[in-house]
Amino acid sequence: MVAVRNIVLLLLCITVVAPIVLYTDRLGTFESPSNKQEFIEDVTAFAFSAADFSHLNLLPQETSTAVKEPVRVVYTEEDSTNKRNLPQGLQLVKSREHVFARMLSTTTEEDLAKKENPIKLVTDGIKQGNQGDASGENVNGEDAIDVDDNDGKLAKSISASTQEPEIKEQQLATETSSKINQKGSELSETNKQNDRTPSDARVKQIKDQLIQAKVYLSLPVVKSNPHLTRELRLRVKEVSRTLGEAIKDSDLPRNANERMRAMEQTLMKGKQAQDDCAAVVKKLRAMLHSSEEQLHVLKKQTLFLTQLTAKTLPKGLHCLPLRLTTEYHNMNSSHQQFPHQENLEDPHLYHYAIFSDNILATAVVVNSTVSNTKDASKHVFHIVTDRLNYAAMRMWFLVNPPGKATIQVQNIEDFTWLNASYSPVLKQLGSQSMIDYYFKAHRVTSDSNLKFRNPKYLSILNHLRFYLPEIFPKLNKVLFLDDDIVVQKDLTDLWSIDLKGNVNGAVETCGESFHRFDRYLNFSNPLIAKNFDPHACGWAYGMNVFDLAEWKRQNITEVYHNWQNLNHDRQLWKLGTLPPGLITFWKRTFPLNRSWHILGLGYNPNVNQRDIEQSAVVHYNGNMKPWLEISIPKFRRYWTNYVDYDHVYLRECNINP
Repeated sequence: MVAVRNIVLLLLCITVVAPIVLYTDRLGTFESPSNKQEFIEDVTAFAFSAADFSHLNLLPQETSTAVKEPVRVVYTEEDSTNKRNLPQGLQLVKSREHVFARMLSTTTEEDLAKKENPIKLVTDGIKQGNQGDASGENVNGEDAIDVDDNDGKLAKSISASTQEPEIKEQQLATETSSKINQKGSELSETNKQNDRTPSDARVKQIKDQLIQAKVYLSLPVVKSNPHLTRELRLRVKEVSRTLGEAIKDSDLPRNANERMRAMEQTLMKGKQAQDDCAAVVKKLRAMLHSSEEQLHVLKKQTLFLTQLTAKTLPKGLHCLPLRLTTEYHNMNSSHQQFPHQENLEDPHLYHYAIFSDNILATAVVVNSTVSNTKDASKHVFHIVTDRLNYAAMRMWFLVNPPGKATIQVQNIEDFTWLNASYSPVLKQLGSQSMIDYYFKAHRVTSDSNLKFRNPKYLSILNHLRFYLPEIFPKLNKVLFLDDDIVVQKDLTDLWSIDLKGNVNGAVETCGESFHRFDRYLNFSNPLIAKNFDPHACGWAYGMNVFDLAEWKRQNITEVYHNWQNLNHDRQLWKLGTLPPGLITFWKRTFPLNRSWHILGLGYNPNVNQRDIEQSAVVHYNGNMKPWLEISIPKFRRYWTNYVDYDHVYLRECNINP
């Protein structure tokens, strides 16, 4: 019995006393309470690091809006050893740098709801430890954190601490929050600045560098330094290749920044090599003056070449009338007549007047008008051309009749009533002064506005619009169309518009200041200043409704003749038909709705696309006609839609879109 009792006591000693001894021994090897500060700093550093990196999306999604406290924090032996070797001021930094070396075990939201905040428990343990020290008692930290053995030992060591105030934690939390807010605002401001950065900022910087480099290369101080001169020239060559044809920063190659930095370093050497600011300023002024002079010369050359191009016709458009004329004269005379000639003088039909020597352009006007009308049989086109193009014009419309519409082609030479004794403009066009004005080379520079030297002003076809009642004596209304327009909608409703006693119905063009009367007439002349308002709104030729009955009643042709006689020396206006038109129809023009007629497709690339689509007539006024290579590409399609480039005559003359 005694033996059994001894065995039981031995087992009790082994199972109860031995663990207590071993546990006490392990406590003796644990870190001293003085290291509690390290743990607090590490926990705080983790919280700070989580908040600091949350905006970079380096943490899980739930930590990007609110920092979650770690439920379990385990440190390795190596980390603890290294921390003891660091100065106090570097411990927080070290802990932040190794935040990802720690092993973190997180729980779900449901688990967090069941458990106490571990950081709060740690800090509560510190406070209890402080109170315990004051009363001579220690609080067991095993109940503070329900974790494994290592966590328990850490909690015990912290609870034994006596000198860490709670206010330091609050200060750290406040500083952390303010730093996060400050970084957020800085990031927001940086993003705003990036949004405001121009898309060509680097391109402009490169151009500035090139100018600066050229200035340095021209200075005597730099020229005397061969090494710096070679380096500058090399950089200029590199940067010029980098810039190339770039307009935006996105057009630059990848090595652009590297080349810019290299250029900047070389420019700094040039800046150090010279200290004479006055020389640099003088050189820059000289370069600026030279650039302005070159720009002025290039502008004059561009204007001259543009005007020259506008005066000429492509080779294909010269070939076309020759080919058509040959075919017309080879045709049997019985086939040279147009059908429906009984409609030519019917005042109940819709009559159009087109005066042109351009066959293809006239064809586009007729084709586009017929294509957009509801009943082509009620539309009559009166085409007047010169003697050279008469046969070709007739041949074109004989081969390409515009549906059921009626066509008439007339030769201006057949208007025997139109002579120099009747028309002042014909007399003036044949005068020696006019011939000198156009053909004397030494007089070219006397008039800066070269557009007035266009030979079209020498053609009586351009002035024929002032003789509509004489051409169509039995008609009451005529719609005048220029040959550089395209019709996009049915124009039938124009004949039903009440002009309210006016002779001319036109779209006004005073949306911009240069379309007012003072742009076209010489208001320094007392005759002009006395009779007209310089700010009066101009209007457009190109699509005009003319009431011929009212024209005759008000004797408009005679008004035109009187003013044309007064302008024999071109002192009232330069050549052209719009200035005398503004004068002749002064206070006799009815403004049409702007949707009927839009201008500018021959000179203004910024015409609104929506306005073009909604307009009944688009007008290519200006030098960039749609049949020329200098036309505005994006507007050309409205014209080419009505040209059949597969036509045998166009293919033979090599006329391409």
